[in-house]
Amino acid sequence: MGPTKWPGDGLRMHGITKEFPGTRALSGVDLHVKYGEVVSLLGENGAGKSTLMKVLSGVYMADGGHMTLNEEPYRPTGPRDAAAAGVALIHQELSLLPNLSIAENIFIGRQPTRLGFVDRQTMNRDAAGYLERVGLRLDPRTSAGACSVAVQQQVEIAKALAQDPRILVFDEPTASLGGDEVEILYQIVAGLKQAGVGIVWITHRLDEVAHVADAVVVLRDGARVAAWDHPAVRVEQMIEAMVGRSIDTIYPDPRTPSDEVLLSVSDLARTGEFEGVTFDLHRGEILGVAGLVGAGRSEMVSTLIGARPATAGTITLRGNRHAMRSPIDGVRAGMALVPEDRKGQGLAQRLTVADNIALPKRAFLHGVVDNRGLRQQVQGAKERVELRGHLSQLAMTLSGGNQQKAVIAKWLMLDPEIIIFDEPTRGIDVGAKAAIYEIIHELAAKGVGIIVVSSELPEVLGLSNRVLVLSHGKQTGILDRDNADETSVMTLAVAG
Repeated sequence: MGPTKWPGDGLRMHGITKEFPGTRALSGVDLHVKYGEVVSLLGENGAGKSTLMKVLSGVYMADGGHMTLNEEPYRPTGPRDAAAAGVALIHQELSLLPNLSIAENIFIGRQPTRLGFVDRQTMNRDAAGYLERVGLRLDPRTSAGACSVAVQQQVEIAKALAQDPRILVFDEPTASLGGDEVEILYQIVAGLKQAGVGIVWITHRLDEVAHVADAVVVLRDGARVAAWDHPAVRVEQMIEAMVGRSIDTIYPDPRTPSDEVLLSVSDLARTGEFEGVTFDLHRGEILGVAGLVGAGRSEMVSTLIGARPATAGTITLRGNRHAMRSPIDGVRAGMALVPEDRKGQGLAQRLTVADNIALPKRAFLHGVVDNRGLRQQVQGAKERVELRGHLSQLAMTLSGGNQQKAVIAKWLMLDPEIIIFDEPTRGIDVGAKAAIYEIIHELAAKGVGIIVVSSELPEVLGLSNRVLVLSHGKQTGILDRDNADETSVMTLAVAG
């Protein structure tokens, strides 16, 4: 490790306790983050990670315990106070203002001025430098709202770097990034460590720990239950600490699909995005879709459902050709899409869970609505996916895993024959992932055709009967489960 930029031993959180009405969110948690080191903070949703970080950033005041920074008392009164002390957070949920430029987002509240006016030339020049540090060569004047989720995540990192942090918290930083972008992020982290920045790395992708961490801390039910001062920890050990039980395997064995073809796609294309996509999806089959970011995966499934009109090719469902001009066409044909952005596209955050689950069904009801019967169906869908929480609570109050279950539940109300999952476990913990995998396999066992798009190669390989690979917008192959491994998939992913 290189010389640290700041004196002292970094950040210490001692015996942090936080209570809310009816629950104790944190119970005497200790966390030490040294300058120039990365601590990977693990735990299921609800384990206390977010609450601990909100105490760190001043959003919450701890009910017990204390914190020190540079061996001096540290008591932030809010995020601005924490940032002034050198503590910055990169949140999993993107906070960019879509109507502002990338540069304006990076320097919001801290814009350089000249003669009383914002010095846009300096702001754009400096923003370009921070963007380059995170591997982006974009015009800083680009509207943030025009950027993909992956690019917005990288802009969030650039925004944090512009604050020159001493302690930097990454909350699920790779959840929306592809393989190449993740490697760039690892390089950024290495540079920050060399510069002496202390880093907290919150992740549900346990394979990342070996790449970035110097130490590992696990929370469960608001308490620190395990810690290692080295990254050489077996994934099984981390999982067992997180969930409090042994998990032999997270992926159920897929069943053999039937010979019946539900969906047949031939030479599907959308100009500038992808072309030549051809495959059959059988009843009860789980078809994985793999490829690097920019390969055209999400664009392809959006076209299948009708969210993006195709410019060539055919889509045939149960022997009948369909022209998908809008998502309503896809839904009427018996298809459903669980989108990558569950908060922005999957759920109406300020509606109740019950209202969200009922939305698709209500859209197709005519005349007098049997509200009692509808409520019973909603309750049944909730139980089918084992969604935790009350139907009366707002969707925005659910954990990531339960939000994903709510999105699935609302589509189950229509009994679709084909369900497309785009990044089904992005940003959710290992326990919730296992639950989502069980739901996917149960649906396939009942004859539903499943398409799974995922940036996590082990997920694609673990779930799928077959894997379709895209590279630079072109289909480069389809692999049977027995012939699909990380090497064969990546070989196809970089071809073309």
